[in-house]
Amino acid sequence: MTVKPKKSLGQHFLHDDNIARKITSSLSGHGNYRNVLEVGPGKGILSKHLFENPDLNWHGIEFDKELVDYFIEQFPSAASKIKYGDFLSYDLRSLFNNEKYGLIGNFPYNISSQIVLKALEHRSHIPEIVGMFQKEVAQRLSSKPGNKTYGILSVLCQAFYDVEVLFNVSEKVFYPSPNITSTVIRMKIRDDALDFKNEKLFFEIVKKAFNRRRKTLRNCLKQYLSGRDMGFALFDKRAEQLSVDDFVSLTDYVLQCKKTGL
Repeated sequence: MTVKPKKSLGQHFLHDDNIARKITSSLSGHGNYRNVLEVGPGKGILSKHLFENPDLNWHGIEFDKELVDYFIEQFPSAASKIKYGDFLSYDLRSLFNNEKYGLIGNFPYNISSQIVLKALEHRSHIPEIVGMFQKEVAQRLSSKPGNKTYGILSVLCQAFYDVEVLFNVSEKVFYPSPNITSTVIRMKIRDDALDFKNEKLFFEIVKKAFNRRRKTLRNCLKQYLSGRDMGFALFDKRAEQLSVDDFVSLTDYVLQCKKTGL
């Protein structure tokens, strides 16, 4: 059975086995998991290396039905473990009997940010993520305050994970070759968990702050503090100047103002 990459799905098949092995070996086991979920296993170039570890319980979710059929033909012993579906809408709670699992994949570039955001929702069960991203997205995930690439994804991911850039991948190891460089990153759940008094408010404030990133926070967050005290020093800064801890402090301050009616 032959499967050609579909332009409509933005498919680029990795064909370098050494790169594939390097990606799979980047899973460190941080968080003591034995289950692994691969997003978009495709033709199985990562999967076959994961199968080599008998201690791993592999599952995969693939959006392309033709690739699911191809995968089962190539790896019949894994037929019951590959699911046909969309990762973004899949009920991840139904996997692994509520046990922890590592997340891995050559993530489709057009939905890679959404994949990360969904993983954040399930982070209590995902202690580690290893993925290949478009280089620019990887930069946003790992960026620090003061950089142009520092934004919503940077803060939300780094609030819960330690993000590490591992290596770049040339466009020449894909078929067809994309017009971009790819980057593999590893995200490990933070051991020093932050103390969120209101996680939903934290997410809201981060998004509001960066949606008007050229404005000071005093202007961005008026809706939360209208008519209340705005003497907090962080309000004079712009979103890109605040660290993750600063955003936590800012959220706590807004929450306290709401409670006290200042």
